[in-house]
Amino acid sequence: MRFRTKLIITSVAIVIIPLILAFGTYLALGRYLAYKQQVQQYTTAVDYGMVSDPGGTFAEMTDELVKEIEFIRYSNPFILEDLDFLNELDSKIASRYSFIVVKKGRDIYYAADRERAKNVVDELPGYGNNIEGIYYTPSRYLVRQLDFVFSDGSKGSLYFITGIRTELTTSLIIYMCIAIILILLLTSGLLTMWIGRSFFRPINELNVAMQHIKDGNFDYMLPTDIKEKGEIGSIYRNYEDMRLRLKESAEEKIEREKQNKELISNISHDLKTPITAIKGYSQGLLEGVADNPEKQMKYIKIIYSKANDMNNLINELTLYSSIDNNRIPYNFVRINVADYFGDCIDEIGADLESKSIELNYSNLTEPDTVIIADPEQIKRVINNIVNNSVKYLGRDDGTGQIDIRLLDEVDSVRVEIEDNGKGIAQKDIPNIFDRFYRTDASRNSKQGGSGIGLSIVKKIVEDHGGYIWATSHEGEGTCMHFVLRKFVDYGDGPDTVTVEHEA
Repeated sequence: MRFRTKLIITSVAIVIIPLILAFGTYLALGRYLAYKQQVQQYTTAVDYGMVSDPGGTFAEMTDELVKEIEFIRYSNPFILEDLDFLNELDSKIASRYSFIVVKKGRDIYYAADRERAKNVVDELPGYGNNIEGIYYTPSRYLVRQLDFVFSDGSKGSLYFITGIRTELTTSLIIYMCIAIILILLLTSGLLTMWIGRSFFRPINELNVAMQHIKDGNFDYMLPTDIKEKGEIGSIYRNYEDMRLRLKESAEEKIEREKQNKELISNISHDLKTPITAIKGYSQGLLEGVADNPEKQMKYIKIIYSKANDMNNLINELTLYSSIDNNRIPYNFVRINVADYFGDCIDEIGADLESKSIELNYSNLTEPDTVIIADPEQIKRVINNIVNNSVKYLGRDDGTGQIDIRLLDEVDSVRVEIEDNGKGIAQKDIPNIFDRFYRTDASRNSKQGGSGIGLSIVKKIVEDHGGYIWATSHEGEGTCMHFVLRKFVDYGDGPDTVTVEHEA
């Protein structure tokens, strides 16, 4: 329930509940006080007007009855001698806790219940002592007197008497005041408990949870027994989302720091080897160890090769930084598969030939097959995979072989780059595309590398809308597969699109 709705309900309840309870209390107290006055033995009805305001209600009732009697006496002066009329009149006021007594001289002429009348008859004034309006007897009965003359000339008086004592009103007022105070306290307590349970308790729980967040504890979960909806429920859900995001962010930060440390360690190790070689061969040149042009040229070539290795490591580190920030600039163009891969094979073939590695190439796609790709980044993918294969061929007998195949898969082109190297253990295959993952724990200088080459490959292929995987058998070799979607021409459009990818 929304908090605004709860406030509205509370505001209404503060008014409605006390009114309902007060009215119910009034009815109950009126019945109780009427019972206490022992007037209900004469009627089963409860007249709450007589209970709450006996004086006013009795005066209003008797005024009407006196007017009615006077009107009847105008046509029938001796109607008050008629016992049937008196019985009817007594029955009419019985429901108002009242009764009538008629005196003829000093004697009782009429009383429906003489035992009841006996309690008050001695306190009634005689004929001629008529008091204007209603009055109280010494025992606090309310009385209205009407004098008249009987047909035989005797003097008589009609008395309207109520059995309700005036202290009843005082008792009702006192009881109602006490009841209203209790009702207000009860209502306030119940509403406070309701609001406290649905608002203050969740807020306190959130405060505790925020303290845990402040202390770096992202595993603390809010109690599951509090199931609130509305604003509190939204705050709970938002807290949980925030906690999970912060936890994920903290874990990513720890993992990133771990990877950065590993990267620095890897780069430091891999730079140390070429730097040591460059220093050694440079020192040899300076000290004249290379004492002939042929040996000097050999030293210079080694220095140049090691400098290139360092440059490649730095370039790889720069690219890693771009990937880590999810920002790699792409220049997508339409590429004819046959022409593009033919040029790549020529370039790769010359390099592999110098390393005595055989390269086999086959293209099973249609001559006009076109893909949309960034030529430079796809070339990086191929070079990284090939270089990785060369690095782990592990053959010194000159039988190293790399096969590159292009396969047509209807709406895509699959590229396979397979070598006959030492292969990858099955347990390592799922991890080879992870950053910094190495299958060679020894990290010898020949098979160094930063460990991010294949992670770069995977990132570039996926940014092209493709996917990559590997198959391998230890002692037989490894095959890298990646798939690129074909270009489908839906109409005229630009041949070149520059996109800065942001993951």
